[in-house]
Amino acid sequence: MQSSPNTSAATTVLDARDVEAGYAGKTILRGLNLHVRRGEIYALLGANGAGKTTTLSLFLGFLKPSAGTVLVNGVDPFGAPADARRQLAYIPENVALYEHLSARENLAYLLDLARQHADSRSIDGALSAAGLQPEAFDRRLAGFSKGMRQKVAIALALARQVPVLLLDEPTSGLDPQATAEFNRLLNLLREQGVAILMVTHDLLSAADVADRIGFLNAGQLVEEVAASGDDRFDVRTLHRRYTELGA
Repeated sequence: MQSSPNTSAATTVLDARDVEAGYAGKTILRGLNLHVRRGEIYALLGANGAGKTTTLSLFLGFLKPSAGTVLVNGVDPFGAPADARRQLAYIPENVALYEHLSARENLAYLLDLARQHADSRSIDGALSAAGLQPEAFDRRLAGFSKGMRQKVAIALALARQVPVLLLDEPTSGLDPQATAEFNRLLNLLREQGVAILMVTHDLLSAADVADRIGFLNAGQLVEEVAASGDDRFDVRTLHRRYTELGA
């Protein structure tokens, strides 16, 4: 049973239990069990075709499982998609925002669509917390780098105060400095209790920021590793396992 994100830090917010799912009669996920808790960053790694995108599609409500249970903060995302999407923010590999609008205007418009009106002070506070420089607040997004676009998307998640963040290859195309800055933002959200599921090929970034790393292979979660001690993860071991899975 799921409880609200304001309960204990161990609350499971993203929950997939014994899930089977696929497309056009082809099974992709086979008995997937994946759980992400409040205030946790979970990195999901695997080769192309392992089922990472299918997993995100389940939590987004784009795909109905053929067996098993999928919950987003206690809500079935396929049965009640509007309710589930109010619980989460999704940042794809290429952030989709309005190019002709400024950062401020994007947040104001998207918050209005979500029926979450915010005043200019709240919007500016979210943009600042996401690391966007004030001189960029009124610039059109057409001239933004990928890293700057991601900051606007993170600012939207901060302003909406959602309990769940889904990320698809968030550090793809970012230089090391931008990746480090993005990971700082994820840490900020984690401190606020957000449950973060990050699908990625970036093993080093995952090792730097994740609390747990899961390896997906042929639709099954074959291994999970938790951060431990000052060094967090044994990167050599992670890399060897990653290579064994053909990722």
